[in-house]
Amino acid sequence: MLTHRMVLNPGANGTQYKILSNSTGNKIKINDVITFHVTQKTDKDSLLSSTYQTGRPAQAQVQPTGDLMDIFPLLALNDSVLVKVPTDTIFKTQENNRPPFLPKGSNLFILIKIIKVQSLAEAMADRDKAMAAAKEEAAKMEAQEAVIADKYVTDHKLIVTTTASGLKYKITKAGTKPKPAVGDTVVVNYVGHTLAGKVFDSSIESVAKTAGLQQMGRVYEPLTFVIGGEGIIAGWQEGLQLINEGGKAMLIIPSKLAYGPNPSGPDLPGFSTLVFDVELVKVKRAKSSAASSKPAAASTRNRLQKGNYKKAGCS
Repeated sequence: MLTHRMVLNPGANGTQYKILSNSTGNKIKINDVITFHVTQKTDKDSLLSSTYQTGRPAQAQVQPTGDLMDIFPLLALNDSVLVKVPTDTIFKTQENNRPPFLPKGSNLFILIKIIKVQSLAEAMADRDKAMAAAKEEAAKMEAQEAVIADKYVTDHKLIVTTTASGLKYKITKAGTKPKPAVGDTVVVNYVGHTLAGKVFDSSIESVAKTAGLQQMGRVYEPLTFVIGGEGIIAGWQEGLQLINEGGKAMLIIPSKLAYGPNPSGPDLPGFSTLVFDVELVKVKRAKSSAASSKPAAASTRNRLQKGNYKKAGCS
């Protein structure tokens, strides 16, 4: 590795560095916000991480003290620097956390390339602009999603009720007992599918097998959780309170009440409207308001962690 033959300059806390390219522009100042690519390798040249590979450069505000902060002010835009860090200083007070690939006496080599230098005000303006653009794009995607969902309703000749939140629902079997409330524990059977009809999850084994779902180790049983508890998407939290115990319903849940802009498996890209056929098998009424904060049972949480999808509206 080339770094073993370089003459390095001493830095703080036992580090050493070598500026590989030295631009003539203005040097980085304290409080500047810098964007940079960083690659980390062991002294045996094994790659540990690289922002070039992830496509996401690092960003930091330069402070008077801290790791590498004494080196940044020596650099300008487009400069590169190699930093050698003794791992003994990194794990000085946390030896138990030392990984085997960074043994005692080893070094970590960090290669940094400065790709943007901004004042704090410039960086904040860029952040605000990016947030506004993301919000505008999300609104556009949600509008397109709503058009597609409305077309689904029309094409399937469904008569649905739309709540203020945007949830659409249709009671397919009326229950005879009271509806659940926040704090109640509900027991639910369900089938979840996309607007295209692709089943992505079900608590019913025969449905899952017919759909060709690969859910190794899955225990097929109704899902039990507390209304108002954690881990269940908003569309389920709201929708199940609209169904009488013993009843069934179709819930058409917009992404803002489900997984939002985030993909959730190969069949559920961002901004996906979900369709759930649910049966409210049983409601266990809360004995006190304290039950409303009770999380789902451990056995349920463990089961939901299996497979590629976020099961049964688990967020």
